[in-house]
Amino acid sequence: MIRKPDDTDATTTIRFRLNGSDAQFSGDPSTSLLTYLREEAGVTSVKDGCSPQAACGCCAVEMDGKIVLSCVISMKKAQGCDVRTIEGHDQRVMDTIADAFAVCGGAQCGFCIPGIVTRAANLLDSNPDPSVRDVQAALNQHLCRCTGYTKIIESIRRAGEALRTGEPISGDPQTGGVGTRLVKHEVRPLVLGRRPFVADMSVDGQLHGAVRLSDHPRAIVRRIDTCAAEAIPGVERIFLAQDVPGQRSVGLIVPDWPLLVAQGETTRYVGDVIACVAATTRRAARAAAEAIEIEYEVLEPVTDMFAALKPDAPKIHEKGNVLSVSKAIKGDTEAAFARCAHVVEHEYTTQRIEHAFMETEACLALPTARGVRLFSQSQGVYEDRRQVALLLGLDEKDVEIELVPNGGGFGGKEDLCVQGHAALMARLLGRPVKIELTRDESIRMHPKRHPLHMAYKIGCDDKGKILAVRARITGDTGAYASVGMKVLERAAGHSTGAYFVPNVDVIATCVYTNNLPCGAMRGFGANQATFALECAIDELCEVGGFDRWQLRYDNALTEGDSTATGQVLASGIGVRQTLEAVRDDFRNAKFAGIACGLKNTGIGNGMPDSGTARIIVKSPGHVEIHHGWTEMGQGVHTMAVQTFCQETGLPPDICTVHVDTRYEAPCGMTTASRATSLVGNAVIEACKPLKAAMNGGGLSGVVGQEFFGEWVCDWTNKPGYENGKPICTHYSYSYATQVVILDDAGKIDRVIAAHDAGKVMNPTLFEGQIEGSVHMGLGYALTEDLPQTNGEVDSTRLRKCGVLRARQTPTIIVRGVEAPDEFGPYGAKGVGEIGLVPTAPAVANALAAFDGVRRRSLPMTDDAAKASIDFA
Repeated sequence: MIRKPDDTDATTTIRFRLNGSDAQFSGDPSTSLLTYLREEAGVTSVKDGCSPQAACGCCAVEMDGKIVLSCVISMKKAQGCDVRTIEGHDQRVMDTIADAFAVCGGAQCGFCIPGIVTRAANLLDSNPDPSVRDVQAALNQHLCRCTGYTKIIESIRRAGEALRTGEPISGDPQTGGVGTRLVKHEVRPLVLGRRPFVADMSVDGQLHGAVRLSDHPRAIVRRIDTCAAEAIPGVERIFLAQDVPGQRSVGLIVPDWPLLVAQGETTRYVGDVIACVAATTRRAARAAAEAIEIEYEVLEPVTDMFAALKPDAPKIHEKGNVLSVSKAIKGDTEAAFARCAHVVEHEYTTQRIEHAFMETEACLALPTARGVRLFSQSQGVYEDRRQVALLLGLDEKDVEIELVPNGGGFGGKEDLCVQGHAALMARLLGRPVKIELTRDESIRMHPKRHPLHMAYKIGCDDKGKILAVRARITGDTGAYASVGMKVLERAAGHSTGAYFVPNVDVIATCVYTNNLPCGAMRGFGANQATFALECAIDELCEVGGFDRWQLRYDNALTEGDSTATGQVLASGIGVRQTLEAVRDDFRNAKFAGIACGLKNTGIGNGMPDSGTARIIVKSPGHVEIHHGWTEMGQGVHTMAVQTFCQETGLPPDICTVHVDTRYEAPCGMTTASRATSLVGNAVIEACKPLKAAMNGGGLSGVVGQEFFGEWVCDWTNKPGYENGKPICTHYSYSYATQVVILDDAGKIDRVIAAHDAGKVMNPTLFEGQIEGSVHMGLGYALTEDLPQTNGEVDSTRLRKCGVLRARQTPTIIVRGVEAPDEFGPYGAKGVGEIGLVPTAPAVANALAAFDGVRRRSLPMTDDAAKASIDFA
């Protein structure tokens, strides 16, 4: 019998059982079980999403028959215990659960899923037939940012049924064609934690990196003392700004973000990196980073965006505090308002929020003879290549980057993060270096969703026809540009939503401050503008006595109408179809809110949208599909496979999908809901020469050959008229209507989400995208916030970010609408972002229907709003 120590035991040799075998740990007894499992035992199916915060559940393991979060279990507590991870469970149970998650669509990015699988196996062992509420309760320690939990719950219950009955789990025939429920590419190893994420990877001779962040949002760095840090055993080298051999400041659009802040320079936010460390262990690297002493001349930060606009405000950047001004102007709004029978004018505000992807940032960099090779989780490996080459003073061809499908992005992994630091250290040391951020560092460093202030004025005639919209939108983009100018440009361009408004006067200003940077996040400015517009429309209906559904239907965009930017739409406009899909639900409900939305596909606004694909036939039974888009749970790899199968008639199981810059299949960032559209079109183009070469036969005659395809949209332009041609700001749009229904107690009973996808490429993945988006939209409406005080983050705890748990998530009903897009593959449009564009205003309008109170700021935190998702 192995003795369990009491609380005062100083044992440094810990004996226990791991997956049925004797195990031993010697070292600091306060070391977490998670650290032991991942770094010593090599069990990387157990994920680190937030250690030691115990907020996400990704590190769940079984200990003595109970589920524990291993990030807060010390090795001292493991003495004498029986620890079991996924690898120690009965293989039949694991295979059944994996099959259920595959068929039901229970995994998207998959980072949280191994922990949930561990929980599910434990639950099904004691409760083989759990109810929905049983599963929701069991998942209370787990967060999933992708799925909205609906398909996770379905997967667990389906697995329970299969284990009870002995019946195998089966889904639709896996032909792979467009429109079928092909299971997600590589989903089974993903579910069981066998497909590595960047932090799971290691190579021989690898060093570990860590970063030293600024202690102040605005301060002059007077002195950097690395002596104490250099004395820590295991430290190989400390890197400062002067060590960067190339261009030290880079950025997606504006190169204003320094990789390292130099001595004598001024920090701009609390996530600025001043030094980075390479050491033989992660613990030594982090200890050394903490030991670097920095002397500052602390300055008063500029944290209010309106104060930043004043002439006497300190300049965050040399050119001033205004990053951009975007406009959407058409018609004569003043004259139109004079003709209005009803006018509503109010101010609306939205908050800064955290992306809360479950996988924090990480990068593994390896030196090569001419440069570096990176394993990146970024949302754009070709953009990574460009910026890393600039930092290191290399040609792009000497920077190789392979995508490792990431554990969620939502826009937050567009900007270069630790890739630059890892590449710098690996290049200068000639050794591999891996950096993994903690959750606290991640929240401090990467850009967030923009908080916006929106002053809206909207008017209609006595029949309810909207005549004019005027808006002044101001956004806090924080310390660096990121894509802030494009977010505010998008807010202006989406300021009239899914409606035809003949007279528009909108100005959107993007402002630098010393707050956390803000950049891309799912919805990209459309969410904020839609919240203001749709709340204002409901108020317009109230003052004018109009039916809320009918006014929206009567003003909805149709063929020949123009958007806020003046773009005339020709076809594929499904907003009225989405309204029709929810009409009866809305009208039959006692307390309901409704909102519509549109969201561009493609970045447009004068910037090209392009995608390429390279098909390599390796053997008659193996085809490689290479493209440049990031798989982050949305299923872009699956879209590539389904398009290939549709075009060739070949089966999906012969396909593998790769994103690696060595194969030159370039594209831009995986953003703007464009990946499905562009990868589909590119694969279609690549299949044309492939089919011609096959000449009606199989692949045997084309083994060893490569086939390239490219599709480019280069005809968009900025708002206004160019070369005498009417504008086209985007090549495609998606449309949606959502209805939020409350019960008699004011709780959200269900959300009905009708979405025009043009063509539903894969019903399971489509439903999952919308369910996850609605879940995120509910959090945006009611619980999520990332407040700052004087430039400091109030809390870097994931639990404080307000992401909804499974028990707080209502029933979500998804209805697909197909109004084909003329440029999309098979008519498809983007669906990754539109899913949460209408959600927050639909919630606000439902609450107003319940209690008559208008809410114009997010998140809505009054007692009634809090009660609406309290299902405890």
